[in-house]
Amino acid sequence: MTTSTIINPATEEVLDTVKQTDEAGVDDAVARASAAQRAWARLAPAERAAALRSFAEVVDTHIDELAELEVANSGHPIGNAAWEAGHVRDVLHYYAASPERLSGKQIPVAGGLDVTFHEPLGVVGVITPWNFPMTIASWGFAPALAAGNAVLVKPAEWTPLTTIRLGELAVEAGLPADLFCVLPGKGSVVGERFVTHPDVRKIVFTGSTEVGTRVMAGAAAQVKRVTLELGGKSANIVFDDCDLEKAAATAPYGVFDNAGQDCCARSRILVQRNVYDRFMELLEPAVKGVVVGDPRAEGTEMGPLVSRTHFDTVASYVPDDAAVAFRGHAPSGPGYWFAPTVLTPQRTDRTVREEIFGPVVTVLAFDDEADAIALANDTAYGLSGSIWTDNLSRAVRVSRAVEAGNLSVNSHSSVRYHTPFGGFKQSGLGRELGPDAPLSFTETKNVFFAVEES
Repeated sequence: MTTSTIINPATEEVLDTVKQTDEAGVDDAVARASAAQRAWARLAPAERAAALRSFAEVVDTHIDELAELEVANSGHPIGNAAWEAGHVRDVLHYYAASPERLSGKQIPVAGGLDVTFHEPLGVVGVITPWNFPMTIASWGFAPALAAGNAVLVKPAEWTPLTTIRLGELAVEAGLPADLFCVLPGKGSVVGERFVTHPDVRKIVFTGSTEVGTRVMAGAAAQVKRVTLELGGKSANIVFDDCDLEKAAATAPYGVFDNAGQDCCARSRILVQRNVYDRFMELLEPAVKGVVVGDPRAEGTEMGPLVSRTHFDTVASYVPDDAAVAFRGHAPSGPGYWFAPTVLTPQRTDRTVREEIFGPVVTVLAFDDEADAIALANDTAYGLSGSIWTDNLSRAVRVSRAVEAGNLSVNSHSSVRYHTPFGGFKQSGLGRELGPDAPLSFTETKNVFFAVEES
């Protein structure tokens, strides 16, 4: 059996080795999951709910362990990693309420009784990215389990450790061992087999648009259901009537969180031309104030990039002749450190159009509301964004006009587990989270009962 080596991105030291699942291992896991799913679906809804609550409680007792593991594997600052582990617990608690609320409908018809049922799909394959390993995995497995499915998770090759641990905690909490399985391995092996295996009834994929299109194309051969959460190039639109000081102070955290390795990163800041110079004056100290350093330290706000490969990709967007306005600070020495960087390129530059997925932001000027909307929408993506204005009518107009699935007014909030999340255009297909997420892991069955007249 082959293994992969896991590197600590803050120290470049070897952290662990992980066994890779081969195609036969996937087939075996699917067979076992199929059997476990049938038993799981037969349980009373209250029993499934209790099992998910138990899983949440076990996660809660391991928050510190999971956080420390994420710090070491992914380079997330300890405060962020602790929040992420708590988020997994909260997502499980939220969807633990779903099994007893997945009610169908009684539809008035002539000649009898018509009712609908929400039947689980069966086995669901969840393919997660390396940027938020724990949280994004939970967005797939929690509602899928709540709806009565079995779940197989393929974590990203660079960052599998917290997901593997969650699989162990699920068994510790009392979930059947074959119901929720984590299968580390290559996307070309494990992910590909999820797509081609006839008993994997749905794929939930989070990652690049390039790979997402291949997942979608492969799933089409079996008319297999997919949910895709893909790339982003989101706009942070700053109008001249907003609280400019607050907009500038918070802008770095809208793009540099997790070292910019976030599909929701507001990586294009669009500023109304008549306040552009003042905004840049305010933005510079805010960027230079971002604390980049040891992710184990409580005060750290930004850690390293995840790998040397990804560091090289991000660095390729900032060559020596790049239009750098200013940079923040980052450590030297071992680790994949990249200082927060602000660019002021032309609108046609590739840094404006392509997803960099690192701590690099472009700042562009716009003339008026129409220009801001056109510029915000001038991208293949449509995941998230922010609008800064004190004019309520403008906030409504612009939020309706911007082609993105998740927008914030006077903030940078994108994801809450109790509200739907997903993208327009090439940012994805379908929605995750929110109260309706379990329904996306079910088929609606309609049953008509003929009733004879007395």
